[in-house]
Amino acid sequence: MPASLSQSAFSRRSSPRPRSIAAWLLAVAVLVFAMVVVGGITRLTESGLSITEWKPISGALPPLSHADWMDAFEKYKQIPEYREINKGMSLSDFQFIFFWEWTHRLLGRVIGLAFALPLAWFAWKRAIPAGYGPRLFALLMLGGLQGAIGWWMVASGLSVRTDVSHYRLAVHLLTALFVLAGLVWTALDLLGQAADTRALPARLKGFAVLAALVLFVQLLFGAYTAGLNAGYVANTWPLMNDHFFPEGVQWLGSLWSTVSNDPFLIHFIHRWWAFVTAGVLILLARRAKRAGARGASIALNASVGTQVLLGIATVISGIALPLAVLHQAVGALVVASAAWSAHAIGAKRR
Repeated sequence: MPASLSQSAFSRRSSPRPRSIAAWLLAVAVLVFAMVVVGGITRLTESGLSITEWKPISGALPPLSHADWMDAFEKYKQIPEYREINKGMSLSDFQFIFFWEWTHRLLGRVIGLAFALPLAWFAWKRAIPAGYGPRLFALLMLGGLQGAIGWWMVASGLSVRTDVSHYRLAVHLLTALFVLAGLVWTALDLLGQAADTRALPARLKGFAVLAALVLFVQLLFGAYTAGLNAGYVANTWPLMNDHFFPEGVQWLGSLWSTVSNDPFLIHFIHRWWAFVTAGVLILLARRAKRAGARGASIALNASVGTQVLLGIATVISGIALPLAVLHQAVGALVVASAAWSAHAIGAKRR
């Protein structure tokens, strides 16, 4: 082969493809969003402990025969959730909860492959722009860690408890949302570079950090609310059982223990910190609009407003499944649109 053709082929193989990589990352972000939604359904249907083993490879297949189903069911019967809550449930009832947990885990495997295989291909083609390889590898490692966190969470409910630790559930959910934000942020950086090779990666501005911390607190208490079923302690709004500050709060020995374990107090904090969060995120949206990102501003304002209304409706409904699932889904959209807006105010050009 002539040297000129060889050099041309090498040049094509090593040409960065920021737009293609950004599209791939956004597709993975959609899968992570779906994972968060299915995770919410899994939690709300009390399905998370139906699979009592962690088999990353062979566990991709569900039971394929009646004998396999009975074996899985017998293993479920050995854990406290069955003995103390679901004793006597039918095989078909078990298959229903098994389906959601299996689907949740299967999505995790799909996401792992959807990230790892294209990443390897882009790396082989030398298509990753300079400086982005370590960030993409870190996202891959964080996704793998998320699988281990998921099993760590499930394991907390297999021996003594009848549910998973709400602390571990919070770590699992917040890690998933962090990955979602990281995918969106990195994709936006790459889209900026595709549009203008002079574009630099965005930086986290001070107000964006403040907004992220405020949102983190709200998400943390949302996870605690879910893990402790604290949403069920009151189904009225704005008062909680005819009181602004709820009756029933019990001192549990320390401020942190009470704040992170008492269902009434957790529900109260999650309910009212939402408005602090909404206010800060609306200000973030305004800054994004001033930075020229009108789409990000609209997305953040719309998702925040919808989320507040869904939160109220979920409480009033007594935690109706469709509303509760929508509440978690829109919460993920709030995170994604907040990342978009924060990126907009931190974007820089040479």
